[in-house]
Amino acid sequence: MTGVLDLLTASPLLTIMLVVALGAAVGMIPFGPLRFGAAGALFVGLFVGALEPSLGEGLGIVSTLGLALFVYTVGVAAGETFFADLRRQLPLMGLAVGVIVVVTVLAILLGGAFGLDAGLIAGVLAGSLTSTPALAAATEATGSANAAVGYSLGYPVGVVLAIVVVAIVVQRKWPGRRDEASANAEGIVAESVEVDRTTSLRLVPGWADEAIKMSYLVRDGRTRVVSPGEELLPGDRVLVVGSPNAVGRAVEYLGTRLDRELTTDRGSVDFRRFVVSSNHVAGHTVAQLNLPGRFGGVITRVRRGDADLLARDDLVLQLGDRVLAVGPQRDLDTIGNFFGDSERKVSEVDALALGLGLVLGLLLGTITVPLPGGIDFSLGPAAGPLLVGMVLGAMHRTGPLLWSIPLSVNLTIRQLGLLLFLATVGLASGPMFAQQALTGTGLKAGALAAAIVLVSAVAYLAGARTMGLSAPRAAGGFAGYIGQPAILAFANERVDDDRIEAGYAALFALGIIAKIVAVQVIAAVVG
Repeated sequence: MTGVLDLLTASPLLTIMLVVALGAAVGMIPFGPLRFGAAGALFVGLFVGALEPSLGEGLGIVSTLGLALFVYTVGVAAGETFFADLRRQLPLMGLAVGVIVVVTVLAILLGGAFGLDAGLIAGVLAGSLTSTPALAAATEATGSANAAVGYSLGYPVGVVLAIVVVAIVVQRKWPGRRDEASANAEGIVAESVEVDRTTSLRLVPGWADEAIKMSYLVRDGRTRVVSPGEELLPGDRVLVVGSPNAVGRAVEYLGTRLDRELTTDRGSVDFRRFVVSSNHVAGHTVAQLNLPGRFGGVITRVRRGDADLLARDDLVLQLGDRVLAVGPQRDLDTIGNFFGDSERKVSEVDALALGLGLVLGLLLGTITVPLPGGIDFSLGPAAGPLLVGMVLGAMHRTGPLLWSIPLSVNLTIRQLGLLLFLATVGLASGPMFAQQALTGTGLKAGALAAAIVLVSAVAYLAGARTMGLSAPRAAGGFAGYIGQPAILAFANERVDDDRIEAGYAALFALGIIAKIVAVQVIAAVVG
């Protein structure tokens, strides 16, 4: 055993990769309905780090790199949805701040009853809510090494309980009356219909608000693509695309649903999926591409990851999207060249845009802002890259620079960053966790951490449901409130819903700020 530990001590990279590999194996083990997924790397790291304290030394830069990569890619992916939903997110933000106020008071009262000092209480709050910046603030404010001990004891408790809470909540179907359906979960159908009235397209239910699209038009035995200003006539046959409810309303208005699909006739009009790999196309909206004017065609759907999206005029195309284009059969090859249609190109990352984005995020994280009471605050390498990623993700492009990252590449970088971060945090926290875990003080700290997380869960989720938010957005918001990337990853593994990442992005940075203030309050009141 000594020889193995000596080998691991001499090769930090080998140690990290061993923890990542074993953590992935542990993450696949089912504990009832629960699998820890990427969080397995954290728990394996705690165990290995406890065996030899030197294994967790000098890994700060790897931990920071992994965290920055993870939060930046999350921000890029969630930015557009977050800013589009900002008005809806504001009540969620207010709720999260209110819950942190409640659990701060709880920590002071319960920690005092347990006989814990200010350092331990502040550290447990930072650990149970998994905020490394808050730990740094707690250590400075209390001047006690016990803050790090409390953090190491509270951290695994917070991660485990939060994952259990998310597992229970994320697939619930409670009414989200103030939350629009996820674009990922909406689903798209296509119906062929025979028109029995004269009508302009703008009068068809769902056309003006782009809940539906139309492509094929058969008139007098000739097939062509529907023109945007078209007037439909009795006897016309058209293909209507959209969500099941929207298509149903349009079909009811237009006439009679046909048994034979118009798409079976591909002689003069055809359809094909194309990969968006051209930098000249990515970052532009469907309307800006003007496919009807360029090629006499139309985009009806966009496949992004596992989600089929209706090609609304304001939908911004991203590298790696797969667009379903309908057009004259003779022009489909030209349309394909227009989009690029290269799988290889979208498997590559734009190193310039990624590097600049991370530089901006890390620079933002280094900016220190003085707060009342002599407190200095900075976003750090977690919130800085996240905020910059959200802004750049919403912007999509700046001149020739494309900030958006192809989804497959984004997910790969994100997973790598997450595993590196969790493995190194576990290795660094293992020794202190082992020293205190089973002592009386350790058990009290663990109980305090559990109380903080459970009260947070009850208060936050009850508030989110009362406000009419969907279970996926509430679960994503709770993951952001806790602030642990593994919880977000776990939620995304259970449900494919863009509201999860939008909720996470809404509360992650705000939660860091609120937690830093909270530990300062604990230091002032208890100390």
